[in-house]
Amino acid sequence: MRFTEPDERTALREAVAAFTAGYGPRYYREKAKAGAYLSELWAEAGKLGYLGVNIPEEHGGGGGGIGDLAAVLEELSAGGCPTLMMVVSPAICGTVLARFGTDGQRRRWLPGIASGESILAFAITEPDAGSNAHNITTTARRDGGDWLLTGRKTFISGVDVADAVLVVGRTEDARTGRLKPALFIVPTDAPGFEARPIEMDLVSPDHQFGLFMDGVRLPGDALVGDPDSGLLQLFAGLNPERIMAASLALGSARHALDTAVGYARQREVWGRPIGAHQGLAHPLAQIKVEVELARLMTQKAAALYDAGDDAGAGEAANMAKYAAGEAAARAVDQAVQTLGGNGLASEYGLGAAIASSRLGRIAPVSREMVLNYVAQHSLGLPKSY
Repeated sequence: MRFTEPDERTALREAVAAFTAGYGPRYYREKAKAGAYLSELWAEAGKLGYLGVNIPEEHGGGGGGIGDLAAVLEELSAGGCPTLMMVVSPAICGTVLARFGTDGQRRRWLPGIASGESILAFAITEPDAGSNAHNITTTARRDGGDWLLTGRKTFISGVDVADAVLVVGRTEDARTGRLKPALFIVPTDAPGFEARPIEMDLVSPDHQFGLFMDGVRLPGDALVGDPDSGLLQLFAGLNPERIMAASLALGSARHALDTAVGYARQREVWGRPIGAHQGLAHPLAQIKVEVELARLMTQKAAALYDAGDDAGAGEAANMAKYAAGEAAARAVDQAVQTLGGNGLASEYGLGAAIASSRLGRIAPVSREMVLNYVAQHSLGLPKSY
């Protein structure tokens, strides 16, 4: 049993950290306030191979695992440049297509995902379904050799920068007549596809959209993989999603903690640095402990997933996402408290981080649904919903 990462991943972390330092939190904040995406960072990261470390080598990627991609996102976030689209495009969509896509779908999309030249969004949440994916009503029906897709989605990230959206819908089972899950690749410029921005108080370069699909005509090969394996394909993307969300939260927690510690070392009151006072030192030390614990669980989840243990990875990924989300929210809160009035000054960026750190407790799965999962699957308690 090892509790240290391979030398190759350590080197990857160092390279990404150095790369991110060339952009930094000021770049991120300026883009977010302008309503623009991190286009320059994304393009350069793609050219350097950072966005595709988990994509198979034969499709232009690095041939690594989700643990490698998670390390990239953690370091980007720790450097002040978290980007939600890394969770979505290479992690969820890249994983699903690499594992289940047809040869044509892999050739069409994976090289671009790896290089950053193509971005895929992911659409599962619906206004009336919420956390209950079994209530999804977006449906596709056959029309000759094509599909006609109709439905609504909400809180879908990055549609404005995406070339296509991996949409979770339902098709009719020819044997039973019942609806079964299915995934479709939907170009964002397809007739009948409309994306409407959702106004958010969150200041972020990753924007949210509501999707409206009214009889969107798709070719037969828009269906991902085996039509009878939609549920399996869906859950294959959800564990990487949780691992990556945990990594984004961890990096953000590290960034907030580093900001607070740097300030506490330099800011002097009563003739000594404020970090010398236990009233500030102990809470910051506690955050450090919580961040390291969450990192261990995230690395465990990634190791289990990359080893092919989907069941074990499911439990660990949910726990990691919960722990990292809590650590990030607490880290930002304590960082603001440490800086006092400066904690809300734009110079430090912590005021905006209060809202974004809260996201880790809500999405991509709420802390309550994680606790439901652990209660039922880890503890064997009766299902409550």
